[in-house]
Amino acid sequence: MPAPPRERPHLERRLGLPSAIAIGLASMLGAGVFAVWAPAAGAAGSGPGLLAALAIAGFIAYCNARSSARLAALHPQAGGAYVYGTRRLHPAAGFAAGWAFLVGKTASAAAMALTLGAYLLPDHPRALAAAAVVAFCAVNLLGVKRTALASAVFAAVTLAVLAAVVIAGATGPVAAQPLDGTHPWGVLTAAGFLFFAFAGYARIATLGEEVKRPEWTIPRAIPIALGITFAVYLLVALTVLKVLGAGTLADSTAPLADLAGASAPALKPVVAIGAGIAVAGVLLSLLAGIGRTALAMARDRRLPGGLAAVSERFGVPWAAELAASGLVLILVSTLDLAGAIGFSSFCVLVYYGVANAAAVTLDRRAPLPWLGLAGCLLVAASLPLSSVLGGLAVFAVGAGWYAFTASRARRANP
Repeated sequence: MPAPPRERPHLERRLGLPSAIAIGLASMLGAGVFAVWAPAAGAAGSGPGLLAALAIAGFIAYCNARSSARLAALHPQAGGAYVYGTRRLHPAAGFAAGWAFLVGKTASAAAMALTLGAYLLPDHPRALAAAAVVAFCAVNLLGVKRTALASAVFAAVTLAVLAAVVIAGATGPVAAQPLDGTHPWGVLTAAGFLFFAFAGYARIATLGEEVKRPEWTIPRAIPIALGITFAVYLLVALTVLKVLGAGTLADSTAPLADLAGASAPALKPVVAIGAGIAVAGVLLSLLAGIGRTALAMARDRRLPGGLAAVSERFGVPWAAELAASGLVLILVSTLDLAGAIGFSSFCVLVYYGVANAAAVTLDRRAPLPWLGLAGCLLVAASLPLSSVLGGLAVFAVGAGWYAFTASRARRANP
């Protein structure tokens, strides 16, 4: 008789509602709010266009959040849309979502690490970026509760810095420089850039196997984190448009630092430090999310089976965490930041497209999953051509790998 299959090691449920919200906030209130305004303003072409793009990005994020929350409550396993697509659509759809997440978020993690280095150690940004990846990998290996605690600290510091910037801008002088006018297609492109800043709420779903009472916690944690984030982003957008205007904003490399310089110059170093801390929070949760998605795919033999190893002492997917961090370190040494936001947004929009398509199977008459799916596809297509072509090339490689693993599985189980 064949030996019975070994039971897969499971992750421990240690996260409650506050911890899940903290991870979502730290994931969203990060590098995006400090860096994404300039390319978004340049694409939108005006202040009203930028606000319209923010509304579009927020609405698509809300649709995605609702779909992710419903699916995560039904399928509370690590892996997010990879699990939903596999179980409710087709293994190929699940693989596409997992591949999109791994590639897009690995590139995003490298970009976050480089941004951290640029803010805090501009003379040697890559050295600090590499050290940060190693340090945060170590934090994640000590267990998800440490990740949640560190995420709460990063989110609190970020909110404090943003509050100081908004108050300074609201009470400071107005020196706004307008742009010529709104570009309708550019508004969609700007929405794609801004979506990059919202995408972190998926981290709550990818940690679904470690959340207590996931059917109750996840549907509440995701909308709460998203609602807080949207309110913060709207306040920041109104403030930078009031003080700098879309014209100055489009040319800025550090928009919130420039805002502080125009309103309260003493705040500029505080903003730099706050940006570094915020990016650190995103990088920490990114590494955790990438590791959990790699774990789910390795369990299904879509990635090498060794990545499914879970630490008995700390209850974390240590092999996947180490592999993800190693890949990010390679990208940190080679990646050019130009286009990183667009490329990551393209991959993540595909990821959420799969999540919305999976949510359609729950209730085909519900409008939000359909609107989320259409919005993801439209905004992804509006991103810069280099981002779209780069994303399509990566998915072509993924399709080849999926075909190889599927063929191998058929030969093993004729």
